[in-house]
Amino acid sequence: MLTNQRLKAFVSTTQPATARKFYMEKLGLKLLSEDNYGIEFDGNGAHLRISFVDKLTPQPFTILGWETFDIVSAVKILNERGIVLERYSMIEQDESGIWTTPAGTRVAWFKDPDGNLLSISE
Repeated sequence: MLTNQRLKAFVSTTQPATARKFYMEKLGLKLLSEDNYGIEFDGNGAHLRISFVDKLTPQPFTILGWETFDIVSAVKILNERGIVLERYSMIEQDESGIWTTPAGTRVAWFKDPDGNLLSISE
């Protein structure tokens, strides 16, 4: 039933103005709409709704991720925009903070202003 429907992703924020700036300026997403309950961005065809909430407990796992064709360049751009990658002691990450999975996928993680864990992968 939902196979032919467009996916919409949701993330929550307790800091609407800061989240708006982060997703627009740091990640480069195009703002589609804004109301008293949230802001919505174009995520390359999928909509990303940032919902305003009073309280938020960030999850310890990735809640949102992007696939990229060149993770090294993407990491460099994120770093230039002031985004610091997360480091984990239980996995071996390279000097840039990229982990290569046993299957060969390369992954890096970072957080939004609310502490939501986001990722990029190649």
